[in-house]
Amino acid sequence: MASPNPYAPLLDAIPVERREVPILGGTTAFWVYGPEDAGTTVIAVHGFRGEHHGLEPVVAHLPEVRVISPDLPGFGETPPLPGVRHDIDAYAAWLREFAAAVAPGAVILGHSFGSIVVSAAVAAGLTTPRVILVNPIGAPALEGPRGLLTRLAVLYYWAGARLPQRVGDALLRNGLIVRVMSESMAKTKDAALRRFIHDQHDTYFSRFADRDVLHDAFVASVSHDVREFAPRIAQPTLLVAAVRDDITPIEAERHLATLFPDAELVEIDDVGHLIHYETPAAAATAITRFLAPSGPGMR
Repeated sequence: MASPNPYAPLLDAIPVERREVPILGGTTAFWVYGPEDAGTTVIAVHGFRGEHHGLEPVVAHLPEVRVISPDLPGFGETPPLPGVRHDIDAYAAWLREFAAAVAPGAVILGHSFGSIVVSAAVAAGLTTPRVILVNPIGAPALEGPRGLLTRLAVLYYWAGARLPQRVGDALLRNGLIVRVMSESMAKTKDAALRRFIHDQHDTYFSRFADRDVLHDAFVASVSHDVREFAPRIAQPTLLVAAVRDDITPIEAERHLATLFPDAELVEIDDVGHLIHYETPAAAATAITRFLAPSGPGMR
């Protein structure tokens, strides 16, 4: 039985439409939230193993913004790109083409792995007036506070890719392992919210197309971080970081902010790598201020 979504009342008040668009020989599924005539459009890119549902709690707190939220190739309802390895260059090229096709000039937002994809795409020339990175990957994952767990994850994804297909696929979709991942990331002590977070991961964390694309995306997620792209992003950039993030410690996020030509860092207390689930209202408040005509993003 699904756990109640605490953000459902807000989300139900926002119009949403599913659409598709051909990109790089494949078909990208995406969802458009909010008013078509909104003054601001944001393209929102989700994190590793997730899909567009993960960012809905933030969308629920941005009712006046038009948010376009695709499923990354190989995840959710978007099939893999044909004939390519799903590395960071492929994802960045896909995002540049997607943005040009559906919303040229939109603000670009990325969460977690999406922060790397967005940064790589913008550094490579994606046209956007402003950039928003939530839980940005601001340091090598293998060096984070839970570097040992990340190394175990490397072994896990390696085994999933090398074992016989049926065994490997079952390992990668194993519900107990997904729950351990979820438990390790959640910081809230609110029992109902924790149940919702676990239900979200149980429902959507295994909606990847196949083990090959999952392994490619994992390698991309641990082989890159936002630091390598930050100096080439001239646009005003908002970093929304968590003080208790186990993937990128807050000290690394503070350093990351100094690498951008024009960046603002907003720190959220008492939350880890799940800002989008645990403190979406705080993230949306920072985003709304950044997007306001008189806000930092309009300098």
